[in-house]
Amino acid sequence: MEADGSTGLARSAALKLSEMGERTKQLGSAMQDPKRKRRLILVIVCVALLLDNMLYMVIVPIIPDYLADLETEQAARAHDNSSLGRANRDNLDIQIGVLFASKAILQLMVSPLSGTFIDRVGYDIPLLIGLLVMFVSTCIFAFADNYGTLFAARSLQGLGSAFADTSGIAMIADKYTEEAERSRALGIALAFISFGSLVAPPFGGILYEFAGKRVPFIVLASVCLADGILLLTVIKPFSNRTRENMPVGTPIYRLMIDPYIAVVAGALTVCNIPLAFLEPTIANWMENTMNATKWEMGLIWLPAFFPHVLGVYVTVRLAAKYPDLQWFYGALGMVIIGASSCTVPACKTFGQLVFPLCGICFGIALVDTALLPTLAFLVDVRHVSVYGSVYAIADISYSVAYAMGPVVAGQVVHNLGFVQLNLGMGLVNVLYAPALLLLRYVCQMKPSQSERNVLLEEGPTGLYDTIRMEERRLKRKGLCATTTSACPVDEDGLFERSKSYSEEESSGPEFT
Repeated sequence: MEADGSTGLARSAALKLSEMGERTKQLGSAMQDPKRKRRLILVIVCVALLLDNMLYMVIVPIIPDYLADLETEQAARAHDNSSLGRANRDNLDIQIGVLFASKAILQLMVSPLSGTFIDRVGYDIPLLIGLLVMFVSTCIFAFADNYGTLFAARSLQGLGSAFADTSGIAMIADKYTEEAERSRALGIALAFISFGSLVAPPFGGILYEFAGKRVPFIVLASVCLADGILLLTVIKPFSNRTRENMPVGTPIYRLMIDPYIAVVAGALTVCNIPLAFLEPTIANWMENTMNATKWEMGLIWLPAFFPHVLGVYVTVRLAAKYPDLQWFYGALGMVIIGASSCTVPACKTFGQLVFPLCGICFGIALVDTALLPTLAFLVDVRHVSVYGSVYAIADISYSVAYAMGPVVAGQVVHNLGFVQLNLGMGLVNVLYAPALLLLRYVCQMKPSQSERNVLLEEGPTGLYDTIRMEERRLKRKGLCATTTSACPVDEDGLFERSKSYSEEESSGPEFT
C-alpha cells in the first residue's frame, strides 16, 4: 500500500511538472508573438515612465518636512538664536529649490549624450540602464540622512531619467509605426506620466505620515526592480542583435537645427512652463491668499489628472480622424494653457482654483499628445527613422522647463508677484501658438496606408524616407508609368504613386 501511495504521489508530481512545463512553453510562445510582445513592451515603458514621474514628485511632501526636522536638530545642538534661525530658514528654502531642480538640470546635461548613445546601441539596453540607475537612486533616497546624500540621489535620478525616458518613448515610436497606433500608444504613455506626477504627492505624504520616510521609496524601488526583471525577460537586451543592420541615426545637432523639430521642441518647453513654475509656488500663494489647509495644498493637483486623461483621449481620437490637423490641436492646447494660466490669480477658493489648473493640464495633454508623434513623423520624412536623438530633444525641452521652475519661479514671485508670473506664462503660451502654423504643410506630407502597403508588400515600418528614395530611383529608371497597368489604383480611382509624385511636387520645396 505504501508503495502504491508513493507511486501515486510521484505520478501526481510528474503530471504537475508537465503542466507547469506546458504553461511555461505557452507563456514563452505568447511572449514571442509580435503583437503581444509589443503590448508587453508598452507596459514596461509605461511603468518606467510612471516610476520616474512618481520619483520626481513623491519628494514634494516629504523632503521639505524632513529637511526642516534635520535643520531643527542641528539648530538645537548649536543653540541658535532667532536671527540665525531665520537665516537657516532662508537657506533651507534655497536648498529645497536646488534639490528639486538638480534632477532636471542633470537630465538636461545628459540627454544629448543619451540620445546619441541610444541611436548607436538601440532602445533596450539604455532602458535597462535607466531602470537600474533609478533603482539605485531610490534606494539612496530611502536611507539618506543628510542633505548631501539626498542631493546625490536626486541628481542620480536625473541621470537615470535621461536614459529611461528617452529610450522608452523612442521604443514606442519604433514599435508602433502606423500614425494612429503611434498616437494611441504615446497617449497611453502620457496618461501614465500624468498619473505618476499627480498621484505621487498624496502617495508619498500618506506613507510618510504613517510609515516613515523610507517606506514610499522602498515601494517604488521594488516596482522598479520588478520592471527591470520583466524587461530582461521579454526583450532580452543582451541577446538582441537586430540593431546591427539598422541605419545610423541622424546626429542630434542636425536635428536641433531642423526648423520644424525646433518649433515642436519650443512648444513642448513653453507649454510645460506653467506647470513647472506653479508647482513650487502655488502652495505658499494658497496659504497666503485663501488660508488653505495642508490637505488642500497637497490635493490641489489631483483633480487635474482627469482632464489630462480626457485631453489625451480626445487628441488621439481626433488625430485618427483628422491626422493633418496635429498642429492645430497643439496650438489650441497652448491657447487653453495661456487662458487658464491668466485666470489662476483671480481664484479665491479651493473650488475655483481647481478649474484653471484642470484647464492647464488639459491643454498640456493636447500639446504633448499631438506633438510627440509629430516628432517621430518628422524624423521619418526628413531624416533617418531612428528616434533616440529626436526624443532626447523632447526630453531636453521638458528638462529646460522643470530646471527653471524651482529656481526661477520663486525669484519672479518675490520680485514681481504671483499675478505677474501667471500673466507672463499665459501670454507666452498664447503668443507661441501661431508658430505651430509652420507645421501645417509638414503634416500634409503623411503617406497613405495603402501606399505604404503597396510599396513594402507588408505592414508599414516607419522608414518612409527610405521608401521615398527607392520610389524616386524606380521613377528615374522608368519603371513606374502613370498608366493603369503600371501603377496601382486606389479606392477613388486615382493612381497612388503618380498622386504621391504630384503631391510632392506641388507641396513646394522638398523636405530633405
